[in-house]
Amino acid sequence: MNHGDDMNHAFIEKIDALQLPRDTEKLAKLERYYEILVAENQKMNLTSITLKDEVYTKHFYDSLTLSRYLITQKESLLDVGSGAGFPALPLKIFFPELKVTMIDATRKKIDFLTRLTQELRLDDVRLIHGRVEDFLEREGFDLVVARAVARLNVLQELCLPFVRVNGKFLAMKAMQYAEELIQAANGTTTLGGRFVRADVYHVQEDLQHAVLVFEKLKPSPRMYPRSYAKIKNNPL
Repeated sequence: MNHGDDMNHAFIEKIDALQLPRDTEKLAKLERYYEILVAENQKMNLTSITLKDEVYTKHFYDSLTLSRYLITQKESLLDVGSGAGFPALPLKIFFPELKVTMIDATRKKIDFLTRLTQELRLDDVRLIHGRVEDFLEREGFDLVVARAVARLNVLQELCLPFVRVNGKFLAMKAMQYAEELIQAANGTTTLGGRFVRADVYHVQEDLQHAVLVFEKLKPSPRMYPRSYAKIKNNPL
């Protein structure tokens, strides 16, 4: 990897700001991730973002901003609707002791993630093809994360039941989240959660995103999550 090019210099500055190590091996894994992503994207739709500097900024750096919420670096993390691996896999590359579970309803995406994790030699990554509402490990994770999966009043029912008490649900959102928060307020309480804050950050100079941080106060009632059709048609 050419550590001198402008794109990489900007990316290094961003990971410095996150207080992440300038680890040559980890940066090499990101480079390989990029190569595999672009090659596989020609066969199936994984991402509309393929320019290198944009992948590094809008996918890799955006995912790594969640490093701020890791307490022990050995935490269990569930990525709901993993798609092309964001945000879980960039985090796993930088924090190898994370216990990562990724779930996606599209078989081709899980097959891609299987090949990718083998190629990058990432251990302790569990890949599940299925719908999260059928997943049985309730209250099982320190962190549950989701990025651009659904509106918040739908998304929280797919995520909060799997957060352990005192754990966190992190919803990665664009800046138009205020209305979603209002619509989701009742469901957050019903599911045993509490909205803590919205952390707004610059992905690049002209682009801001937000992480909506929720805390799990008590177990979610056993009836949740319902089937996806019920959640979508009648959000809490």
